[in-house]
Amino acid sequence: MQMQSLWKSLLVSPFLLGAIALSASAQSLSDAEVDSWTPVTHLASNSSSLADLDQVTSVSQLTDVRPTDWAFQALQSLVERYGCIVGYPDRTYRGNRALSRYEFAAGVNACLDKIQELIAAATADFVRKEDLEVIKRLQEEFAAELATLRGRVDALDVRTATLEKQQFSLTTKLNGEVVFAASGLATGQNARGEDVFKTGIFGDRVRLNFDTSFTGEDLLRTRLQAGNFRSFTSSLGTFEGEQRFASPDGSNEVEVDALLYQFPVGEKLTVVIEANAGASDDFVDTVNPFLDGDGGSGALTNFGSRNPIHYLLEGTGLGLRYEFNDFLEISGGYLAADASSPLRGRGLFNGAYGVIGQLTIKPSEAIKIGLTYVHAYNNDFTANGASGSNRANLRSALLNNTDLPDALAPFGGLDIPTSSNAYGVSASFQVNPKFVINGFGGYVNTRTLATRGVLPRGELDIWTYAIGLAFPDLLKDGNLGGIIVGVEPRVKGVSRGLRSAIGRDPDTSIHVEAFYQYRINDYISITPGIIWLTAPDMNSNNSDVVIGTIRTTFTF
Repeated sequence: MQMQSLWKSLLVSPFLLGAIALSASAQSLSDAEVDSWTPVTHLASNSSSLADLDQVTSVSQLTDVRPTDWAFQALQSLVERYGCIVGYPDRTYRGNRALSRYEFAAGVNACLDKIQELIAAATADFVRKEDLEVIKRLQEEFAAELATLRGRVDALDVRTATLEKQQFSLTTKLNGEVVFAASGLATGQNARGEDVFKTGIFGDRVRLNFDTSFTGEDLLRTRLQAGNFRSFTSSLGTFEGEQRFASPDGSNEVEVDALLYQFPVGEKLTVVIEANAGASDDFVDTVNPFLDGDGGSGALTNFGSRNPIHYLLEGTGLGLRYEFNDFLEISGGYLAADASSPLRGRGLFNGAYGVIGQLTIKPSEAIKIGLTYVHAYNNDFTANGASGSNRANLRSALLNNTDLPDALAPFGGLDIPTSSNAYGVSASFQVNPKFVINGFGGYVNTRTLATRGVLPRGELDIWTYAIGLAFPDLLKDGNLGGIIVGVEPRVKGVSRGLRSAIGRDPDTSIHVEAFYQYRINDYISITPGIIWLTAPDMNSNNSDVVIGTIRTTFTF
């Protein structure tokens, strides 16, 4: 009966309502949460909410409190007589929230502190005797909870301090991507007209990004990468159909891949300093949404990921991106392939390099167009990937391909300097949230700059184009379907003297690629896909090649 009488008195006490009100405005901390280690982050995240609470001086400032509410009078007393209530930044009170005994005890303690302030200020006449009696009873009943709560909060403070000292970095975040891929050649002939060896392979690519910010607006990215998924180029004798996640050496040795520092200058300009393995997509929009996932998502191949002219540069240098407004952006940069070498014919300006500039136009949220120019010296489409025929990659093919077609075989091993000017257009149109049309086209004029006493100087006219269809959320939210059809870089014309030596690509090879990316959860996706190459190496005498792949991507 005594407890029943006590609770009846508490129900009409404005100080009880003050405890509830204060608690409802503070963090919600259950008994289980206090007992576990996990509330360190819970408390840290809610501390900012506490800081955002606003003091109110009139109950009318609380937008979700009505005069008809059963506790209106008591709440009005706490607000206007005792100043013991705070509201959320949106001026709501949220009085229907549940609270634990710990929250209740903390609220009572806060209101008692307010009363003590009033007494100390010689305003004790504002405090009624019956209120003080209720507070005294509450203090006695919840003394154990208050003591326990104080002890646990002190312990959490110690644990938080320990975690801050032991954590990896206050400025660096780790994120990563792991690709497992099973792939196989099902049928076809290589560039020499020989039947391919039908085989299956399994490999991986691992990327760990250490993203550091010193100001909150800049980014220092240090990427460690390893991989052993080998390209089918050695089997096919052509650069067509190469998959984006393939590793050049296939050794699975860990190396520093991307190393860049990005920072804003003013509100519209972004500067990107590329220290290692820089690529154009670090500062230039490739205008191929959903399909360009750099091998980890979207298209499987280099060709399907972006316009191949973006592969004409790679290395160390500088990139800039300037946004005039929401509709117009200009970007560009310079990358040197062997900037760290002091040897003759290398270095930041004397070796292979590429310069890119692009005007990106965004007439609406659904439409984007990129107009691109690239100048490259001693670089071809293998500089940062691989795509196209042997003739389209003449310099790399002669240097590195040991299975050249008969027309090029006599010149194998030659180091031919080249200069290229490339012009491209890429466009994207999102018809609706679940259907996107992408497309690109490119023309490259490549000149051979020395004969080495064997190969005549001359020019090659290289063309490439494709259309891609993306189907976001196909059959399930987070999934993606994709189809890419096009022609990888093909030499359509060659100047007379050079043509007499190496010829030109006699036919057109069609690249057909289809994939379905199935998201298992936020961290794992599986992508089966197929790559079909007609007339490999642009020669209809070679039987079509079919490559099947299952890619599994883990992100964290």
